[in-house]
Amino acid sequence: MVSKPAFSFEFFPTKSEQGHEKLLNTFDELNKLSPAYFSVTYGAGGSTRSRTLEIVQALCNRGETEITPHISCIGDDKDEISELLTHYKGLGIKRLVALRGDLPSGQVGMGQLPFAVDLVKFIREHSGDHFNIEVAAYPEMHPQARSFLFDIDNLVSKFDAGANAAITQFFYNADSYLYLRDALEQRGIDTTEQQLVAGIMPITNSSNLVRFADGCGADIPRYVRKQLADFGDDRKAIREFGFDVVYRLCERLIAEGVPAMHFYSMNKVEPNKRLVEALGLGT
Repeated sequence: MVSKPAFSFEFFPTKSEQGHEKLLNTFDELNKLSPAYFSVTYGAGGSTRSRTLEIVQALCNRGETEITPHISCIGDDKDEISELLTHYKGLGIKRLVALRGDLPSGQVGMGQLPFAVDLVKFIREHSGDHFNIEVAAYPEMHPQARSFLFDIDNLVSKFDAGANAAITQFFYNADSYLYLRDALEQRGIDTTEQQLVAGIMPITNSSNLVRFADGCGADIPRYVRKQLADFGDDRKAIREFGFDVVYRLCERLIAEGVPAMHFYSMNKVEPNKRLVEALGLGT
C-alpha cells in the first residue's frame, strides 16, 4: 500500500486590511484539512517584510499548525537577517524557507549573502539546529543557471550547507521531478531524509499560469497550453480541466513515493481543498 504524503500550503502577504481578513478566513478553512504547515512568502529584498511579519504573527496566534516564514538574503544584510532569526525564535518558529530571492528593481549588487547557500550557512552559524531549513529546487532548471548539472550541484551544496529539505518550483511533468530526485540520490543525498517536496500549482486561470511559468522557467506542456487557449474565457472549463491535470500529476507522484506536497495556494481555499480531499490527504 502506497503511503500518503504530507502536505502544506503557501500564502503570500496581502496589501489591504480586507485582503488580510480574507487570508485569515482562508487559513481557517485550509487548516481544517490538518496540513503539516503553512509558509508565508517574503518579497524581493524584503519588500514585504512588515506584512510578512504581521501575517506570520497573526497565523501563529490563530492555530496550532506550524507557520513557516520565507527568508531571503538579497537586499538584507547580516544584521537584518540576524534580527529576523531572533524574532522568529521568539515566536516559536521552528521551520524556515531559505531563498536567495530576486533583486528589487533598481538594486545593484548582491549584498553580504549573495546566494541561498550562503544564507543556509549563516542561519546554521547563527541558530545552530534550531530551525528546520527548506530551500528551493528546480526540476526544470533555474532560469539563471549555467546548466542543468550546475543547478543540481547547487542544490546539493545547499543540502551540504545544512538544508533539511527542498521544495520544488511547480511543474506539470512528473518525470522532471523524478529525474531530479534520482540525480540527488546519485550525488549521495538520501531523499528519504533530506526530502524533495513537490511544489504543486493548481490551474484556475490560464493567463496567470502562463505569466508565472514564463517568469520562473517552469514548463507548461504543449497540450495544456493548447487546451487552455481553446477554452478562452470559459472559466468553468479551465477549472475542471486544470483540476484533472493536477490531480493526475499528484496521483503519479504519490504512486512514485513523493514524501510531501507543497500547494501554492494563491491565498484561495478552492481548488486546493478540492485537490487535497480528492487525493485523500486531508483529515
